[in-house]
Amino acid sequence: MLLAIDIGNTNLVIGCFDGDKILFKARIATDRTRTSDQYGVEIKNMIETFGAKVKDIDDCIISSVVPPVFNSVKTGVIKVIGKQPMVVGPGLKTGLNIHMDVPSQVGSDRIVIAVAALAEYEPPLILMDLGTATTIEVVEPNNMYLGGVIVPGVRVSLDALTSRAAQLPGISLDKPKHVIGKNTVDCMRSGMMYGTAAMLDGLVERMEEELGHRSTLVATGGMAQFITPLCKREIILDKDLLLKGLNVIYKKNKR
Repeated sequence: MLLAIDIGNTNLVIGCFDGDKILFKARIATDRTRTSDQYGVEIKNMIETFGAKVKDIDDCIISSVVPPVFNSVKTGVIKVIGKQPMVVGPGLKTGLNIHMDVPSQVGSDRIVIAVAALAEYEPPLILMDLGTATTIEVVEPNNMYLGGVIVPGVRVSLDALTSRAAQLPGISLDKPKHVIGKNTVDCMRSGMMYGTAAMLDGLVERMEEELGHRSTLVATGGMAQFITPLCKREIILDKDLLLKGLNVIYKKNKR
């Protein structure tokens, strides 16, 4: 089995693969104060909770966009499975042709998502990851990664709004009943949910104008399942894109 871990700003996504089959996936809150022992225990508990056995894990691959947490997680994994994990970064084969000013500065999560999408869908592609940040990236034929945009995520925007506006309450991000809200909570909810959907529609339209053609749209990330149904464009929802990408990269670089 392959243990795959993506360290995000809000959550660690953990999954186990048997070949290309995802046996389970789980989330652990990202906490910069946790030690390697604490992460090791959490990871071991998650593996065993879902019916897998630590002794059956043959290898591990990790991607991370949180440097302060990476070493604790990596050391915790080594303590649990007794193996050095493969780490997504410069030097690994991805198959991407990255057309960026500084290719090494592209976040590992964006690389992993692009690799996964190319293995599942036909380019040209526009990929959306709705997590702590909302990222949109363009992948053209011949595995060309052109770049994209990064904006604050839905929850980050909501936290900023409620922390800076004294009379606005914290709210749940449920689907709004109407675009035009009739009370403060509904107005905020509609603004966050439909506002994000409209932003995605608008950015995709402008990207396609710049590219000169339409693309297949694919979305992933924790908020994707709530936002994409509100978009006007048809968007493929693939919740497991990150884990799939880690599996693809691992197989390209298998030791």
